[in-house]
Amino acid sequence: MAHATSLVNVMHQHRLAEPTAYENLLGDAIERAFAAGIHDLDGIVRMLNDTGPAGPDPAGPDGEPWTAARLEAELARLGA
Repeated sequence: MAHATSLVNVMHQHRLAEPTAYENLLGDAIERAFAAGIHDLDGIVRMLNDTGPAGPDPAGPDGEPWTAARLEAELARLGA
């Protein structure tokens, strides 16, 4: 049996720390949107505003309602 001699480190397969409660809530909410057949950004934003979590991070800058721009910025921040 051949063994791989090098490993590929794919960025989304690891993280420096466990997800926060907020990150888990946000991920769960996005998964619920997908499960409900919502796949467009505006639909996900509507669902987040209806069901939470408050956005962006309530411990962060403002805790204001989600917008498409806020969700994109928050996902970019969390994925950095």
